[in-house]
Amino acid sequence: MAGARTYIKASGAALCIGGPALVWYITPTEEEIFKKYNPELQKRSLEQRGQRQQEFDDFVMKLREAAKSDKPIWTVQKEMEEKRVVDAAQRLRSDHNTLTDEAERLRAEIRSSAK
Repeated sequence: MAGARTYIKASGAALCIGGPALVWYITPTEEEIFKKYNPELQKRSLEQRGQRQQEFDDFVMKLREAAKSDKPIWTVQKEMEEKRVVDAAQRLRSDHNTLTDEAERLRAEIRSSAK
């Protein structure tokens, strides 16, 4: 009976340790996956690497800002998104007003030069 218990414990330990070790051993690294890309995909991936890294860094910084609040993170993220939308709309309105003013100025200049 004691031998069966020892066998079961040893088998359980082998599965608990061996299973994750096997997954770690057979999972390819990013470099191995990259080498299997065709040359066009490798080139495109290298070109976009900086952009993806910058997007990830921006995402992490926003998460850190949201984590500083006492509110739940999803609430803070929603508020940040709403603020970003309002700021973008304000920027569009400002750009539109600038272009409208410029167009009016050009019209007035053309009218005065035509006379």
